[in-house]
Amino acid sequence: MKGKSGWRQPSGDSRSRVGVLLLVPMLMAAPLSALAAGDNNLYLHGALVAEPCVIPPGDEEITLDFGTIIDKYLYLNTRTLGQAFEIHLEECDLTLGKTVSVTFTGTENQALPGLLAIDGGSEATGIAIGFETPSAKPLPINTQSDKSLLHEGGNIIALKAYVQGEPLAIAEKTIGRGSFSATATFSLEYE
Repeated sequence: MKGKSGWRQPSGDSRSRVGVLLLVPMLMAAPLSALAAGDNNLYLHGALVAEPCVIPPGDEEITLDFGTIIDKYLYLNTRTLGQAFEIHLEECDLTLGKTVSVTFTGTENQALPGLLAIDGGSEATGIAIGFETPSAKPLPINTQSDKSLLHEGGNIIALKAYVQGEPLAIAEKTIGRGSFSATATFSLEYE
């Protein structure tokens, strides 16, 4: 039979077409239930620990800006003055630990053992970053510091960082100018 639009209805029962349309979604859903895997296919693990102190939120990362350093200053003094920074500890519980030590982990400068190498993408060359206590005692990279006594509640670990010229770069006056960055990770050991 031909209608005005030129469409011709196929012969047969229209109910069979509806039945096929309803059957297709059921066939598509069947493989989803077959995808359910066997028992014990998710494994979770971790460790619960009791740390004596907590680093307050927002203090987990420390950024230190040395600003502009004039190369002539390094040629005359070999290093900058130490720039102060702090690691804040809160909620210290002395029943869990009475002392803390700090380790800065990173890539050591080959020309200045114990100092942190600057990152490879830095423009500056011939320099390294050193860490020290406020009394100018060196804290070599990748080496645990001396233990400091903790106090109940809040504590501050005061430290300094400085820029030092490599001996050969100072002797030959070849410190490369430009921006620099360095990255280290600090970890705390409680006893």
